Amino acid sequence: MTMPPRHRSPRLRAALLAIACVSGAGCSRAIAPTAPTTRLSIVVDTIHGVAVEDRYRWLENQDAPEVRTWIAEQRAYAEQVLGPANNDRSGIRERLRELMDVPAVGTPRRGGEWEYFTLRRTGEEVAAIYRRRWQQALPPVSPDSPYALVINPLAIRDDGTTSVAIESISPDGQLLLYSIRDGGPDEVTLKVRDVRTGSDLPDSLPNALYASLSFAPDGKGIYYVHRSRTNGPRYRYHPLGTPLTADSTLYGDGLPPTHFLGVSTALDGRYRIYTISHGWARNEVVLLDAKSGALTDITRGLDAHFAPQVVDGTLWMRTDHRAPRGRIVAVDFANPAQSAWREVIPEGKDVLDAFAMIDGKVYVTYLRNASHRIAVFTRDGVPAGELPVPPNATASIRGAGPGAAELTVTSFTQPSVTYRVDLATGRRTVLEPSRVPFDTAGLEVQQHWYTSKDGTRAPLWIVKRRGSERSADTPALLHGYGGFGVNLGPRFDPRAALWVEWGGIYVQATLRGGNEFGEEWHKGGMLGNKQNVFDDFNSAAQFLVDSRFTSPSRLAIRGVSNGGLLMGAAITQRPDLYRAAFVGVPDLDLVRFPRFVTNNNMPALLEYGDASKGAEFDAIRKLSPYENVRDGVRYPAVMVQTGLNDTRVPPWQARRFTARLQNATASGLPVILIHDLRSGHAGGRSMSGSVEIATQEMEFLLRMVRAIP
Repeated sequence: MTMPPRHRSPRLRAALLAIACVSGAGCSRAIAPTAPTTRLSIVVDTIHGVAVEDRYRWLENQDAPEVRTWIAEQRAYAEQVLGPANNDRSGIRERLRELMDVPAVGTPRRGGEWEYFTLRRTGEEVAAIYRRRWQQALPPVSPDSPYALVINPLAIRDDGTTSVAIESISPDGQLLLYSIRDGGPDEVTLKVRDVRTGSDLPDSLPNALYASLSFAPDGKGIYYVHRSRTNGPRYRYHPLGTPLTADSTLYGDGLPPTHFLGVSTALDGRYRIYTISHGWARNEVVLLDAKSGALTDITRGLDAHFAPQVVDGTLWMRTDHRAPRGRIVAVDFANPAQSAWREVIPEGKDVLDAFAMIDGKVYVTYLRNASHRIAVFTRDGVPAGELPVPPNATASIRGAGPGAAELTVTSFTQPSVTYRVDLATGRRTVLEPSRVPFDTAGLEVQQHWYTSKDGTRAPLWIVKRRGSERSADTPALLHGYGGFGVNLGPRFDPRAALWVEWGGIYVQATLRGGNEFGEEWHKGGMLGNKQNVFDDFNSAAQFLVDSRFTSPSRLAIRGVSNGGLLMGAAITQRPDLYRAAFVGVPDLDLVRFPRFVTNNNMPALLEYGDASKGAEFDAIRKLSPYENVRDGVRYPAVMVQTGLNDTRVPPWQARRFTARLQNATASGLPVILIHDLRSGHAGGRSMSGSVEIATQEMEFLLRMVRAIP
């Protein structure tokens, strides 16, 4: 473990103290270097009769030379604030490299006599596609073994910012449908590789949003969902060897851009299952009988979520219909009427998160206080025991042949480990050990409960060194998300591990908007209830301060994507509560969100709300971070991060927010922007690039809360 060095040059120490000092602790206030001046050009929009001012609209035009110059100036300023190379940074980078640069293996997929998978070995910048001969009882893919290289993304671009992924394999295993992601956009280009010749076919689907990709059973064509930000998703078929103009649309006409479409098949193609998601609010399941051509919306009129999967020729669905914590129903393909549905697993006290049929029994993964437990049932729903899972852990289980299962477990203190479980005896053997060099015995996890502004109680986890004493002088890093029905859950995070190794505590707050306590919990943090998420997070932070786990001058926060929105709301609503914040790839301007049609995730309008609608505008305007930055406020130190190729969360939100905050803050603490020209929401960083941004983030936050003297 790397610890802070004891000796620094006097010049470096003075420079660091100039930025990191705290009011009342050796200086009157922190004074950061002067931020670059951003040109002021006020635009006023009148929206539903309300004048909305925007001082930095020009920063949205990211191809303009002036904007590119501004980005370069911000990059130089960030480097000035972060300062020259030093021993602390080198130690942080080295430790994060150890924690992050571990082998990564994608789930193997069989095609004919071959099994295909992605693999990135330690020291490699990006994963490549490999294959091996398929046979019964193959051992797990080992990073230490040689395999046949199929596609190397470094041959496409040599800096590791372009990635490839397996999308489908023809039934005979000779054709590989793969995607190329150029940087970090959500869009990909699709190509077909003839693995016998090593060459791509002329067929190529252009850069766009795709889903549900598969070869036809005869291998002569490709089924795919094409999703447009303006026209919505469509399910299409492309016959190989024909122009794209010959592609036929099979389903989806009329679906709006706020919807997702997923497609699967059942009973050897007899039935096609269409799952239409209205954002994250609800979804429908429509069955196509390929024999008769009949379409049946089996969930018509139901405002709920349905997750279908085929079990022994029957359609089973995990649903919150009449069960906000979830249940499982079985549907007969021949008679899918709602009145004929059979309940297999009823709603319980815990949230039903997943299920799998393994060796004739149903293994159900539940959430209890945001951690997993696994219960076992007969196929008729009779309780048949439990499969033990460690406390404060996230677990997943899948079948592994007769009498066996594979159980993967991770937690705040345990990097992911996969076990082979003998279902008769319960005996476990390590199948895929963790390769992360980390001492799990040196840390402990505590779960506490805080009370939010409206009286709602929720749990948070505190990860700390074993035996360390509670102190208001402890550096704390608080993390949250709160949205889209996501269960944040206990998972190993290299940043959290490093923070605790440097003497701090890491805290993860459970917030409304997720699925930790079921669909009511999700709805409690979406649309008109979104402010509850921010109240929850600020209440969790206040609990830490009131309970003397930390203090505002020692409290840092971090969040990305929807969590970046959370960070923006936290620092604009309670700037006094936090010392520093990392705001990653954030949504920050919910008022203009509906207008960002080129770089946007339109289904999120059904989660955040739509400011173009008069009934929703006022609530959105009151909580949107960009619109609520105020001049002369003492804001925390802030690191905002984005990439030019983010097509899910427009990067100009981060640029405008940075400019506004730099101009407004009166704290003397730095507001910096980490903005590269390749990455985006879906990736676009090499392993070295990922380690570097993590290093910048951790050094900045540690220094701001004085964990680095």
